[in-house]
Amino acid sequence: MTERAAGEPALTATVVMDAPDTRNRLDAMVQGVISKPLDRPDGPLKVSGTAPYAAEYDLAGCAEGVLVLATIAQGTVRNIDRDAVMDMPGVLGVFTQREMLRRPAQGTAGKAPVQDVAKVDYFGQPVALVVAETFEQARAAARALPVTYDDQSADAVLDPENPKAHIDRGEKKATRQGDLDKAMEEAVHAVDTVYRTSGHASAAMEPHASIASWREGELTVHGSFQMLRYNVQELADSLGIEPERVRILAPYVGGGFGSKLGISEDAVAAAIAARELNRPVRVVLSRQQVFQAIIRRSETRQHLRLAADAQGKLTGIGQECLVSNLPGESFAEPVVQATTFLYGGANRILQVDTARVSLMTAGSVRAPGEAVGMPVLEAAMDELAEKVGIDPVELRKRNIPERHPSRDIPFSSHSLAEALDAGARQFGWEHRAPKPCQRREGEWWIGMGMASAARVNLLMGAEARVTLRPDGHVLVESDQTDIGTGSYAIFGQIAGEMLGAPIDRVEVRLGDTALPAGAGSGGSWGAASTGSAVFEACQQIRKRIAEQLGCEEEELTMRDGVATAGNRRHPVGDLLGETPLEAVGTLKPGKMGKEFAQASYGAFFAEVAVNAYTGEVRVRRMTGAFGIGRVLNEKTARSQCLGGMIWGIGTALTESLEFDTRSGLLANHDLAEYHVPVNLDVPEIDVLLLEERDPAANPLQAKGVGELGTCGAAGAVANAIYNACGVRLRDFPFTPDKVIAELPAP
Repeated sequence: MTERAAGEPALTATVVMDAPDTRNRLDAMVQGVISKPLDRPDGPLKVSGTAPYAAEYDLAGCAEGVLVLATIAQGTVRNIDRDAVMDMPGVLGVFTQREMLRRPAQGTAGKAPVQDVAKVDYFGQPVALVVAETFEQARAAARALPVTYDDQSADAVLDPENPKAHIDRGEKKATRQGDLDKAMEEAVHAVDTVYRTSGHASAAMEPHASIASWREGELTVHGSFQMLRYNVQELADSLGIEPERVRILAPYVGGGFGSKLGISEDAVAAAIAARELNRPVRVVLSRQQVFQAIIRRSETRQHLRLAADAQGKLTGIGQECLVSNLPGESFAEPVVQATTFLYGGANRILQVDTARVSLMTAGSVRAPGEAVGMPVLEAAMDELAEKVGIDPVELRKRNIPERHPSRDIPFSSHSLAEALDAGARQFGWEHRAPKPCQRREGEWWIGMGMASAARVNLLMGAEARVTLRPDGHVLVESDQTDIGTGSYAIFGQIAGEMLGAPIDRVEVRLGDTALPAGAGSGGSWGAASTGSAVFEACQQIRKRIAEQLGCEEEELTMRDGVATAGNRRHPVGDLLGETPLEAVGTLKPGKMGKEFAQASYGAFFAEVAVNAYTGEVRVRRMTGAFGIGRVLNEKTARSQCLGGMIWGIGTALTESLEFDTRSGLLANHDLAEYHVPVNLDVPEIDVLLLEERDPAANPLQAKGVGELGTCGAAGAVANAIYNACGVRLRDFPFTPDKVIAELPAP
């Protein structure tokens, strides 16, 4: 699969971000493909149905497995009557090994994962796997399998605000500065209120699926994963084997949104069954099983306190939050992640406590932290703007800090003010009525709202290999995944720009752990991290070619397969002969993440219509302006922002996990009842990408964009609802029943 230069070792280079990278080499290139809105090369494969996803590989002799889920909230499995189904048509086995996962893995690489499915932690937990010759046979046997329990559900806590819930206090990670109570007492203007947000499902289009096969003690898994460099270790940990004996293939992933950061129960179960049966086994979760057994976003309760002087300058800020998770899970929704740096205020308390409940595992879902923390903060900021009597945009601009308010370090760059101004101009913010209930069209109240956007910018270690062939074609390789975000396109553009190759001469291979380990797709760090490794590999190839031409790398121009130095022009093939030139680039994060506060910023503007009789809310238009450093591909970046804003509409108006607090059953466990925004929910959306460079971020001077588009978006909708009809709701999502209960007389 991998091409290597014959007789010559690969060039290697490591860049460590211990200082700002001011080389800015991409701006000096001339191929003209970087930043352009180029199509994704994987697009035609996906729309034609020829891109193989995890469940679609045709392995000879592959058996089919179906997971059996628990029907109690807490307890232990007393007995599984295998004999009752073993004589059913096609059944090959019933598996309940202790190595099987009872919770999805998240951040467990190198540690012992939570296993032994005989202990039931939540309703919908896998307790067994039934394998048969066909899927239909396996499903029938799984439904017929008798399972009896020692049921301790009566002792289960299913509501995080139940007084019986054990609360793990988050003091160790909290931010506490000054005296917030005193600041509230002395404030000229103050907000002191409680908001709530519902739990969310990742709702990726592709269900979780794995096909496992063994050969001579080596395991190969075709799966749907986001972070292959860690998933290999997680799978090896679960099975008790060395990670070198595990290969994962995930070239195409149909969305993840955090739910595929770690391995899920299907992968381990398929591997165990395949080893026992000595044949490949495929396990695909149904949509209902994905909703019930894979991670959720925690619901939140957020106590917001804002203290300000007469001009609206914050003197204090408090965001004290309650989230939930299963006992033993270390993850807590990082609700205050952006609040720590977004606005000033010397007196602050920012803390997240975790209630231990018997509900499915809570984990990273679509911009964890900011996606639910920022809408609440931004709604509270609008409450403060009204009390101060100033425009909401102006209030935010007055509170942009000079340095990180909690860590007292400089910002690497800061585009919030620019985003606020640019978004306001594009949207026509000057036409907003300053008071609610000022604009009516028939039975619809019309209003406008806005919110800031912010998302921490992260960098992760990554490797990539780039090969320049004698015919001028370029090959880029990494185990980095593309979960629909555009990795295939972006890495090809970086390499094509650096090495002077038209995009149709660049091939990108991803999603195979036999390739160099990329950063993975999560935290909006994939493009910048693995992209920087691609960049550095290309730099080494450029240096070698410059040596051959007797010039410095900065003097070398490469375009359309021709290298030029001074007045000398040489086709790349003449310089390479018959031997491809290969380089491996490595990126390491370094000190910049500690010495600078790094974030992407933006601003949302929304116009809504609220029906005066039914409480229905329709978003009529939205504008988002975003500063994301260098834009690597205008089309994929815009697409990411559009998707994030659509998720924001869902957070504001429709999305909510609904648990039966008597049993722990997730009542709306499919896309028919869990309401994500669909075509008619989504209005015209404008996206502005602001020109920005941030040398402290990475060699590309690019920042994460994948999650920024949803961080605060729901707050803009909430504020527009208030501006339209005077209803200030504090329990997301704002469904018609909640709106109509507070509406003024029509």
